Amino acid sequence: MNLNHLSYFRVLAKLEHYTQAAEELSITQPSLSHAMSTLEKDLGTYLFEKQGRNIKLTKYGKIYFEYVDRALSELEKGEKKIRELANVSTGTIELGYIYTLGPSFIPHLIKDFTESDKNKDIKFLFGQGTTKTLIEGLKEEKFDMVFCSMVENEPDIDFIPIANEELVLIVSNEHHLAKNESVDLTEVGSYPFIGFSEKSGIRSIIGDLFEKVNIVPNTICEVEEDNAVAGLVEINYGIAVVPRISSLKYYNVKVLPITNPKHERFIYLATLKNRYLTPSVNLFKKFSLEYSKKVFK
Repeated sequence: MNLNHLSYFRVLAKLEHYTQAAEELSITQPSLSHAMSTLEKDLGTYLFEKQGRNIKLTKYGKIYFEYVDRALSELEKGEKKIRELANVSTGTIELGYIYTLGPSFIPHLIKDFTESDKNKDIKFLFGQGTTKTLIEGLKEEKFDMVFCSMVENEPDIDFIPIANEELVLIVSNEHHLAKNESVDLTEVGSYPFIGFSEKSGIRSIIGDLFEKVNIVPNTICEVEEDNAVAGLVEINYGIAVVPRISSLKYYNVKVLPITNPKHERFIYLATLKNRYLTPSVNLFKKFSLEYSKKVFK
């Protein structure tokens, strides 16, 4: 069976028009007709039937198309992967990161990386999300690497700490606590609290902070993304513990450093231990680690 004939069949099956398909394939219409006749002869059945001046797939053609389309798609993925493996200066890096890194860290990291002539042809596919969704995507190989929080009981993932991100309490400028310049978490137990959803890696870290001071926060709602939390705090719906992200300056909130309890919140670069990284991904991983040392020193 001829691989070109299968490719021709896929195009013709999608367009169901010989002239248009021949033009798209850059071959003559007689050549396309001959290829389809040969394919049908090999299979022992008709794949197309006439419908006025056009054609349409037969019952058997529809069934065959599903398998051909799937098989050719897999071959194309294989070709793409081999090309990436063979060339360090090209390829595509699928990168995931938590929301807090989107406004500043990731854009500047990519800018510095792609300014080098040897890296300018490397492309990126980006995905944002919570730590839970990013780790799921990493295990499903939707991402080559992700920047996220630490997740326990993930033996197949390599977590490398790259930054210590400060946690702060934010309150509306109209809130009683806004007159303070810092805060002890033992003082906030009675106030309505806006928490993070279970998908967020920071949820357990914040929970540990309150456990250290024997406080159960008065959680009135849970939100997935940091800016959504800040928006609710701005209207005085509640108070919240969040990373000190640059976008907080755009909200009408008071940012209070937490004096008690002492804490550390790290951001990690995560990759699969059992997955071979393409040269371009490996190059970017090494660059990211060096870049983080300079930015977060």
